Amino acid sequence: MAKILIIEDEASIRRVLSKILAEENDQYVVFEAADGEEGLEKIKNDDFDLVICDIKMPKKDGEEVLHEAKKIKPETPFIMISGHGDLETAVNTMRLGAFDYISKPPDLNRLLTTVRNALDNKLLVVENKRLKKKVSKHYQMIGESDPIQQIKDMVDKVAETDARVLITGPNGTGKELVAHNLHEKSNRAQFPLIEVNCAAIPSELIESELFGHVKGAFTSAVKDRAGKFEAADKGTIFLDEIGDMSLAAQAKVLRALQESMITRVGADKDIKVDVRVIAATNKDLRKEIEEGRFREDLYHRLAVILIKVPALNDRRDDIPLLIEHFTKKIGEENGSAPKSFSADAINLLKEYDWTGNIRELRNVVERLIILGGKEISKSDVELFASK
Repeated sequence: MAKILIIEDEASIRRVLSKILAEENDQYVVFEAADGEEGLEKIKNDDFDLVICDIKMPKKDGEEVLHEAKKIKPETPFIMISGHGDLETAVNTMRLGAFDYISKPPDLNRLLTTVRNALDNKLLVVENKRLKKKVSKHYQMIGESDPIQQIKDMVDKVAETDARVLITGPNGTGKELVAHNLHEKSNRAQFPLIEVNCAAIPSELIESELFGHVKGAFTSAVKDRAGKFEAADKGTIFLDEIGDMSLAAQAKVLRALQESMITRVGADKDIKVDVRVIAATNKDLRKEIEEGRFREDLYHRLAVILIKVPALNDRRDDIPLLIEHFTKKIGEENGSAPKSFSADAINLLKEYDWTGNIRELRNVVERLIILGGKEISKSDVELFASK
């Protein structure tokens, strides 16, 4: 059943619209409001699949209703009804987020077609949001421990904003998984996530890698080249191991964050970019700041939201789930049936000191699958997983 609200101050038009919709489809349930204030109150207290709203009304006009409704129920589509003199206003409501507008008196076929399209579009929007909540298997955060659940909850709260996020934690804990979850659940998910490993790029090349260069900027610059910030436009850039970035590059990143502008190496023309920045590091940036290796102003720009990923030793209850996940994944990669682990084997692995964190656990699971028996036993762990 599709719930449709008609907000219209002329009772005769309300009745006509209600009758048309009821006769068109017995799955339409129609509600009415006589003015903008009543309509907005109904929207606040109920969930409608569609709102048909007049523009010129007493108390609150259609523009005001649309503007306020989009703040509280952004997914609800609006069809605006406009008199001949309201067409300019009707076009403006499209900019405010209305699905469409119909002139008075409404043409029957146009009205019904627009209603059907608006309801279909609502279903697509809802399905798209549902799919955004799903993250591809490759980047699932496995675990049900309190620390991991807190991170998942934080990601759900932060993902749809453009807030910058700084992810901290030891090597091998899965900081990149958090970054991918943030991007895939964000409103930028249809645009690229560009990853930059700041530790893997020589300091003399990092600026060119991030911001691009023009031909002749340096010896090997044989042609113009766009950088990672340009490649990430409208999407997300993930600056991994940002604690290893040179101070010179840090200054340029700071400018990019402050002004949403970058300049290619060797150029004098600014390029506007719309990029969400997620950064990660295994270093204590506060200590790096004290020792003059990291800019404090950049830290405060990056650390709008802080997410700390725990070491595996701090979430041992997740080890059985991680073993099950890696066992299944390795079996799929090798085209073989997944092996099983005995309870004693899992309990022994839970007791290990995982200095290499999840990355080390994954390697140990793969080694045991290759070298162990059909069911990985405690003795297999003692023999092949010795630290």
